[in-house]
Amino acid sequence: LQKLRTEEERRLEEAKSSEEAAMSIVEKERAKAKAALEAAEAAKRLAEVEAKRRVTVEMTALKESDSFSHGFVRYRKYTVEEIEEATSNFDESKKVGEGGYGPVFRGYLDHTSVAVKVLRPDAAQGRSQFQKEVEVLSCIRHPNMVLLLGACPEFGILVYEYMAKGSLEDRLFMQGNTPPITWQLRFRIAAEIATGLLFLHQTKPEPIVHRDLKPANVLLDYNYVSKISDVGLARLVPAVAENVTQYRVTSAAGTFCYIDPEYQQTGMLGVKSDVYSLGIMLLQILTGKQPMGLTYYVEQAIEEGRLKDMLDPAVPDWPMEEAMSLAKLSLQCAELRRKDRPDLGKEILPELNRLRDIGEESLGNVFNAGRHGNSANTSQVSISSSVSFVLYLKLLVNV
Repeated sequence: LQKLRTEEERRLEEAKSSEEAAMSIVEKERAKAKAALEAAEAAKRLAEVEAKRRVTVEMTALKESDSFSHGFVRYRKYTVEEIEEATSNFDESKKVGEGGYGPVFRGYLDHTSVAVKVLRPDAAQGRSQFQKEVEVLSCIRHPNMVLLLGACPEFGILVYEYMAKGSLEDRLFMQGNTPPITWQLRFRIAAEIATGLLFLHQTKPEPIVHRDLKPANVLLDYNYVSKISDVGLARLVPAVAENVTQYRVTSAAGTFCYIDPEYQQTGMLGVKSDVYSLGIMLLQILTGKQPMGLTYYVEQAIEEGRLKDMLDPAVPDWPMEEAMSLAKLSLQCAELRRKDRPDLGKEILPELNRLRDIGEESLGNVFNAGRHGNSANTSQVSISSSVSFVLYLKLLVNV
């Protein structure tokens, strides 16, 4: 009987301990739920504060821009009649693309081919975005930025210089059976993009962050000079507070791969957000592949000593040492944490300029060899001189 009593007491004690343990777990879960709720409330309050701050910053920038440009218009104003005549009343045959805010038509104004961008009436924030783009672009003059020639403010129309060779994206993926881009030209394009981007970041009084940098927004002119386009998502970012919340993040799947992960997580925007996008673009210039998962695949290839397998096979003569340098630089640019990415002006651009110089030296050697081999007499020298630039372009694009 004593033994049974002892056993029963032990069972009761175990049950009591189990109950206490269960209650302790319940209390912990309640505490966690309460903490999570408090954190969510705090995040909501922070978002509200940041939203108010964002509105204040953008309104201040808009007022400053308005006061600056009030007495001085940097772009030509066209009438809608001039635009309609230039585009044959926006004929579909003249449509060359569809931008983030509307269609783009090829036109002819002032004896020059132009690209006419028309804001869709239903484009979100279209009218204010048009005003912002005009204000920003009217101040931009750089060899590696697409030039804004004019606008028709009443109808939300922008007029840009026409880029005859299309986008870098189309050329990388050889749309329309265009020839592949040589490694020399790819190196030059990479340096030009970084040069244009640094210009944006050094704009005074406030730096400009592009926010939507990708191969589709890099255009090539007739001489294959690359220029950054579509600064339509750009914002003026206060230099004294590099991190400023920006709300509107595009939902396009292709663009998603180029967006700074830290910006996605925190909403905090800075010039190194563009550096991440640049890193993904540089990897595409090397590989000719889509951006999804590209950093992982290239990193794995380097670790396993098979980077050559990742390089664009359309280019048969990649210089492996330089390709490796560009691949490593690209991965550094595409680091997940902003603080781990290199500085555009001090680290990235000098290296890209070095690679460009190597490419141009390689082309110069090929060109000089061909020129000397074809200049047996004076008349041949004259002919070679007159077609030198054409030959140079053919060497660049494998024509």
